[in-house]
Amino acid sequence: MSEQALIGLIGGMSWESSAQYYRLINEAVRARLGGVASARTLMWSFDFAEIEALQHAGRWPELSRRLADAARALEAGGADFLVLCTNTMHREADEIEAAVHIPLLHIADPTGEAIKTAGLSTVGLLGTAFTMEHEFYRGRLEKKHGLSILTPDADDRATVHRIIYEELVAGRVLDASREAYRAVIARLADRGAQAIILGCTEIMLLVSQADSPVPVFDTTTLHAMAAVERALKPATL
Repeated sequence: MSEQALIGLIGGMSWESSAQYYRLINEAVRARLGGVASARTLMWSFDFAEIEALQHAGRWPELSRRLADAARALEAGGADFLVLCTNTMHREADEIEAAVHIPLLHIADPTGEAIKTAGLSTVGLLGTAFTMEHEFYRGRLEKKHGLSILTPDADDRATVHRIIYEELVAGRVLDASREAYRAVIARLADRGAQAIILGCTEIMLLVSQADSPVPVFDTTTLHAMAAVERALKPATL
């Protein structure tokens, strides 16, 4: 029996961030196990053009069906647990969990745990408009992890959302957009945010700790590292 569990990755939303998951997970496994070790993974990758159109049309039941189908396919392929490589589509986390018999590693949980470990309680959230404005993400951080979540004002939310969908998912990383994010982060810090959650898996392509006056929690890295921890302890699955 392998010493690693098989990670089922639901990716392609966008592939720019899914590629970061693959890199981060494999780098961490090699660092832990040594030599030329790499992670055991199985990925289902969507065409993000289809996903993005359904998101902005509000066709969430169709998105839920597609994600559930992907989860079932990964389970049938032997995956031991699932990692949904996107923050926004965790809106459908309950439906994914209901479709399979293997666990889903929710992206908000390693993020909330890391923030609590750091002794912080009030954090600013950046992400798509869906993530910043809908209850599924903020609510989990507030109810399960006891955090107070601040989101940018309407104009700043629109800016953050636009840059994600018009630039980052297409691999465009622009200095002007980095400056715009820095300004949004500074305003959140001025309102009392003790830290900032990079709550979209592409944002780590644009900004880092150097761009924030308060600690930054990158959900992509935190989620990927949590997947590695779980994969290397298959007996706990």
